[in-house]
Amino acid sequence: MEFEEENAILVNFADMALLFGRILLSLLFLEEGVELASNFDTALEAMAKLGVTAPIATATIVLQLGAGFAIAFGLMTRLAAFGLGLFCLLTAMLFHTNFASHNELLHFEKDLAIAGGMFALIVAGAGKLSLDMLIRRHWKTRLVA
Repeated sequence: MEFEEENAILVNFADMALLFGRILLSLLFLEEGVELASNFDTALEAMAKLGVTAPIATATIVLQLGAGFAIAFGLMTRLAAFGLGLFCLLTAMLFHTNFASHNELLHFEKDLAIAGGMFALIVAGAGKLSLDMLIRRHWKTRLVA
């Protein structure tokens, strides 16, 4: 009985908030990744005008889709959040530094805010409503058995 009580999944408000937050954070990257992948040639042309090479543009799309799905499902969440957090910082510093334009300043601040959310997710982890937790519970029960 003690083992069952220890390992019971008790979903609380914090876990629901982490799930909701993960989904909201991931939607931006999933939508953009799908858009870029769907219009791949156009995306490569647009990124080339910004000085981004085709391999980096392709890696960007893969990062947005892969890490976006990972965060949404809570799989390797901390690693995915680290990758997207760095991506947002780099995007802000490389592409949104014309602070004379209010729109560019807003994009810069939004990129920083999203990076902050990603870094908070690194600390918090995915929570109980995640594939990370299911995998952890699976391996814990296999090691006990």
